Parts: sequence; C-alpha cells; structure tokens
Amino acid sequence: MNIELSTTFIAVDDHDKAIAFYRDVLGLEVRNDVGFENMRWVTVGAPTQPDVAIVLEPPIGDPNASEADKKAAAELLAKGLLRGVIFETDDVDATFERIRAAGGDVLQEPVDQPFGVRDCAFRDPAGNMLRFNQRK
Repeated sequence: MNIELSTTFIAVDDHDKAIAFYRDVLGLEVRNDVGFENMRWVTVGAPTQPDVAIVLEPPIGDPNASEADKKAAAELLAKGLLRGVIFETDDVDATFERIRAAGGDVLQEPVDQPFGVRDCAFRDPAGNMLRFNQRK
C-alpha cells in the first residue's frame, strides 16, 4: 500500500493578495480558481510537483457560519495560528533573499538547524507561517 500527499489547505483572508504572493513571489502556478456561494478556493502548486496541490481557502468553509465564528477564525488567522507549510528548496539563502526583496514578512533568517536542514521562515499575506528548508 502506498500513501502520498495529494492536497493541503491554507486559510487566506484575501485571495488576490494570496495569489500574488504564492504565484508571483514563490513561483507556484495557479491551477484552479473556483467560486461558490460568495466563497472562493484557489489551488496552487509547484510546476515540478503536478500531483501535489495547496488549496487557498477561506478561514471558515461554511457560508452559514455565525459572525462570532467568522470573527474567531479571522483572529486566529491574523495571529498565524491556523496552518503552516514547509517547502523544500535547493538554495535557502537565495529563496530567502527573493522573498525578502519582494516584501515578505520575515520570521527567521536562514540558519543551520541541528536536525539536518538550513531553513528560514516567513508569514504569507494572511499570517500563515511558511518555512523553507534546504537539506544539508
């Protein structure tokens, strides 16, 4: 039996800002952009990984959610507490410089970790933590 990652989800509060970041800054391709009941889902992914997708979704996937639930989800998102993604790169220092030069919100500059990677971290426009690893 073989199990592989297919799709992961990241909550965003502004899809247009998220697309600009994930497509224009990170270089991911937009694969799908779907609207339904005043909501929107955008699928992005690395051109080199056609079978792995990241869905940029609303913080709450229920159009009938209460205002209190929407507010609570927005507060968690703003604090970066909903989700995170770790990307792998072949040059973490160049990746860091490219994202920082594009105005990325730096959480951690590149550093060698004791667990065998050199990594850095940013927040995306919605506040989600994104880490970028380079294997040693």
